[in-house]
Amino acid sequence: MEPSSRPRVAGASRTVLFSLGAVLVLAAFGLGAVIFTRDSPFGIDIWWNDLMGASASPILTGYSRVMNVLGGTWFGVLAVPILGAIALIVAKRPWSAAFFLTAEAASAGMVQVLKHLFGRVRPEEIIVVTDYGSFPSGHVANAATIATVAVLLFPKLWVLLVGIGWVFLMALSRTALHAHWLSDTLGGALIGIGVALIVAGFFAPMLARERPAAQPAPLAKLSE
Repeated sequence: MEPSSRPRVAGASRTVLFSLGAVLVLAAFGLGAVIFTRDSPFGIDIWWNDLMGASASPILTGYSRVMNVLGGTWFGVLAVPILGAIALIVAKRPWSAAFFLTAEAASAGMVQVLKHLFGRVRPEEIIVVTDYGSFPSGHVANAATIATVAVLLFPKLWVLLVGIGWVFLMALSRTALHAHWLSDTLGGALIGIGVALIVAGFFAPMLARERPAAQPAPLAKLSE
């Protein structure tokens, strides 16, 4: 490929990240808008909430309470991003650390925008103390952001599988605690993935340049 064509390749590849991320974020806004116009939760929301109630057990509740701390509170919101950024800096990947912190902050901010925009009421059976607005799930959005960042920085199959599992388990825990309707967790996943992809579009050239030589590169074409 001729050097003069590289900027066009980079621009096209970054456009994919921006476009896909925007579609996912807009899908979350669209889902929230539909929810806002309804007088009651979706049928699948009610069914799943009832199923979680019927499946309640000390083990499931205990696990969900642990996930409540890991995915939110000071640990999930502050400790995980800071520790992750420090680890990346130690690994001599400062741009990756900046990408991670920016994606986390942007995702959390977008979640709050949607929470206050739609103001969805949480299930009556909720058994934990949480913030305003049920849609979208901030815990799931955080999990999805972390998973997406991890896959982009460390593009391996096992990282993808662990990331998917982490998001699923977080969504399960939020509904098991009746902190969210099932559709709230979908909205959280859309926001977490979408925002991370958009932020990745901005950081892509820097991430590609600092990528270890032996590592597969989903963002390799984004370097200038």
